[in-house]
Amino acid sequence: MQPTGKPAKLFWVRLLVVLTLLAGVNYIAWRWIASLNWDAWWIAVPLVAAETYSLVDVLLFGLTVWRLKTRPAAPPAPADATVDVFITTYNEPLDLVMTTALAAQRIRHPHSTWILDDGDRAELRELAAANGLGYVTRGADWDGMPRHAKAGNLNNALMVTEGEFLLILDADQIPEPDILDKTLGYFNNRKTALVQTPQYFSNVPADDPLGSQAPLFYGPIQQGKDGWNAAFFCGSNAILRREALMQLGLVGYVKETEKSIRRALSASQAAIRKARKAASGEPALMQQTLDEVEAATREARRRLDAGESLSEITYRARRRVEQAVQTLVLADVSALQSDLAEIAAMSPVAVGDAGVPVVTDDAVQRMAARDWSPLGAIESVQAVLDALSVERTDEAQPVMPLATISVTEDMATSMRMHGLGWQSVYHHEVLAYGLAPEDIGTMLTQRLRWAQGTIQVFLRENPLVQRGLKLGQRLMYFATMWTYLSGFAAVVYFAAPIIYLLFGILPVSSLSTDFFARFIPFMVVNQLLFAVAGKGIPTWRGQQYSLALFPTWIKACTTAAANVWFGRPLGFAVTPKDRQSGGPRWSLIRPQIVVSVFLIAASIVGIGRLVAGMSEPIGTFVNVFWVVFDLIIMSVLIRAVLYQGNPAAVHPDGTDSVNETSIERAVRGPQL
Repeated sequence: MQPTGKPAKLFWVRLLVVLTLLAGVNYIAWRWIASLNWDAWWIAVPLVAAETYSLVDVLLFGLTVWRLKTRPAAPPAPADATVDVFITTYNEPLDLVMTTALAAQRIRHPHSTWILDDGDRAELRELAAANGLGYVTRGADWDGMPRHAKAGNLNNALMVTEGEFLLILDADQIPEPDILDKTLGYFNNRKTALVQTPQYFSNVPADDPLGSQAPLFYGPIQQGKDGWNAAFFCGSNAILRREALMQLGLVGYVKETEKSIRRALSASQAAIRKARKAASGEPALMQQTLDEVEAATREARRRLDAGESLSEITYRARRRVEQAVQTLVLADVSALQSDLAEIAAMSPVAVGDAGVPVVTDDAVQRMAARDWSPLGAIESVQAVLDALSVERTDEAQPVMPLATISVTEDMATSMRMHGLGWQSVYHHEVLAYGLAPEDIGTMLTQRLRWAQGTIQVFLRENPLVQRGLKLGQRLMYFATMWTYLSGFAAVVYFAAPIIYLLFGILPVSSLSTDFFARFIPFMVVNQLLFAVAGKGIPTWRGQQYSLALFPTWIKACTTAAANVWFGRPLGFAVTPKDRQSGGPRWSLIRPQIVVSVFLIAASIVGIGRLVAGMSEPIGTFVNVFWVVFDLIIMSVLIRAVLYQGNPAAVHPDGTDSVNETSIERAVRGPQL
């Protein structure tokens, strides 16, 4: 274990957190109350809002590192613990997958190694068999069903394997032979559901031009979250307890089924109310039947609220409706024929994101809007209730343990496990070596997917209102989601100096002593907090990309919102594990280039205005300094576009992909 988070360090971290809180609140309160230039409110208010966002961001970081946790070595692994090692793959090169699989096969603790091939490739099946590896792919029961990408692949494998614990590895993550020896002992605590280890990339040069290593996240941030029992699953290099996942799947299935039953009953009651209006002249028997069906739906809702068995509720409701229909001997056949055609076209039930059948919006709208004949309304209720059976033996994975509400399955899964009372562990030691993107296009695709998935979770299952989570856990998950809103703040930070230097419009009332006396202490303690919390690790690259990738963060927020609120597809792309061909792709950073041009032009104009006596020296100096800082931030993208991979990294097949020393460490024996 790396000895971070010692008591002395923790003291200084907490002191700086308190100072950051005091200085930050002092500055932001003064900004809102006394410094706004209301004549230019259209930039003054966005700027102070962006600064407020940044204060919340740094305070959430401070709260995270408040409980930096240093764990001693794990107890010895239980010798009888059964483990399945899952290597997930879709279309990665076969030699890359097999290199990881053979390394996994050599893990010392007894285990079974499985290749989970979502590409269903015959050649990979043959290679697995030839090397004594397990091979799993989707069966015919998945045809026509939502596949849910990696989450669906893992859920499928869960149903055909038996290990008590699961080590999940991406296709490029080569494990150390002792990875299980150093982590399984944490599961001696029966409440531990997850042990996450860092993701480290062996093909990244020392200057890390694409910001792949994330040492701040896989260091103080995860260690801090661990102190709040909120270290979360990062998709790979993690060990999970099967029992926790299966409980998660069953609880999720019950919750989603209950939601769907409530929708079905609401739709049924709407249809009956419509039919009652049209049945004023119908025989008394028809009126009695409608009363009986409506009473059946009310009774079902009462039982739902009382927490009774879902299968019993749906069974009783269906039986009462069937009996009511059987008592009818008179019906308007011509009206019923029209209604039956509507029912046939209704498709009342579809499979939702969680793999659970749900009453469709189409069915709800049709049932609520149509003027039904009395018997047609009853038949529509019967159709929905019959389709919404709780027992579903003919569907692909009706129980989905890993969350499928997002294009990234990891965060939502661990958040749900924490909500059920399970615990997690962050083991701060590199035990697997992977491949980072080797070009900016692949990097942007990867970062966009991560951000989209996080925002999807935020919009669908906001941790601040999730039942079962403790306050600290809520804030730890929220902190990660909050960071992806930084793209909007970045736009304001770039715009403010441009507006001043071009037009002389200052968003603050004046750059007085009061301003600097509050602003400078806040910035100093803010940077000191990051420096002390991240002592010994490079954090500057991460700070650069948090601002420089503002178009990616904005796109992630808008596309994820469109997906969650309006159902627009996101698409899903597996991150390529090899370098993409072609020269520098400047078009990928066009928005940043445009902003940089404006920053440079604004500086030239601003200096010209100063020479001509049209602006204040202090204001010009401050904003030119601000522009220089922004340009330094943006400069990381120049190196990123020109970066064509690490020539010192050598893959076993001869391509420049994997650092040879990491292969020698992780793979002992013959390779493909």
